[in-house]
Amino acid sequence: SPCLAFAKDFGYEFDDPRVNPTGGAIALGHPIGASGVIYFGEMVHYMKNYNKKYGVQLLCGGYGVGIATVVEAL
Repeated sequence: SPCLAFAKDFGYEFDDPRVNPTGGAIALGHPIGASGVIYFGEMVHYMKNYNKKYGVQLLCGGYGVGIATVVEAL
């Protein structure tokens, strides 16, 4: 994936917490119309399994549109 190639080129470890362990849009195939809800569910699942308090999801909608969502586990 481009993320892992970038990490390798710039000396980041593959277990770096800043690297998405599930691969993101390219690994998923980027299904139009379903991406956002799939990523959101994946993020919540990851937060629960790794006992994380916060999650951040970033999406682009094309034509310069984008959104960021911050989630806090209660």
